[in-house]
Amino acid sequence: MSGDKKLTPPPVQWAQKKNQLLITFGLEDCKDPTLNIDAEKIYFKGVGGTDQKEHEVTINLYKEIDPEKTTKNARGRNIEIILMKKEEGPYWPRLTKENSKFHWLKIDFNKWRDEDDSDGSASDDGVRGGGGGDLESVMRNMGYLSGNGDMKPNLDDLPDTVDDEEVADDSDAEELPDLE
Repeated sequence: MSGDKKLTPPPVQWAQKKNQLLITFGLEDCKDPTLNIDAEKIYFKGVGGTDQKEHEVTINLYKEIDPEKTTKNARGRNIEIILMKKEEGPYWPRLTKENSKFHWLKIDFNKWRDEDDSDGSASDDGVRGGGGGDLESVMRNMGYLSGNGDMKPNLDDLPDTVDDEEVADDSDAEELPDLE
C-alpha cells in the first residue's frame, strides 16, 4: 500500500456501560458499508456523506470484545453497533488501545452512562437522556400533567370566583400612596 492515498475516517461517537460499547459511525447515505468486527479491532469502510466520499477507519480497541454478540443497525444518517465487552467490570478509560486523541472520535454524551449511576435513575435502555419517568411524576405532582399525560394544569381545584371581601380582608394589603 505504499502508493495508496489514505482515506478520511468517518465521524465516530462512542459511549459505554458496564458490559457494552455503543459506537456510531456518522456517515449519511452510506450504502453497503464494510464492517469487520474482531475481538480487538473494528474496521469500517464506506462511501457516504454529502460529497459521497470514501471513508475508512480501523479502531484498535482498548480491551477485547465478544464479536459474536454484536448488534448492527444501519440507519439513513448513521450506522450504530453495540459491542459486548468480553469482561464486565470497570469502565474503559478510552475506546482505543492508543493513548492518542483522534479528531474523528468523540464521546456520545446522549448515550453515556457513568459507572456510579444507579439503575433506577436511567432510562429503559440503561443510558442517560430520554427516560422521563421521574420528570413525568414530578410534573404530575405539581399539577402540570393530568392522568393521561397531557400538559394541562388541573383547573378543577381552583375556586370558581374570588370574592372582593377576601381581597379586602387580606392583612398584607396596604394603601398605596398617590403618584405625584
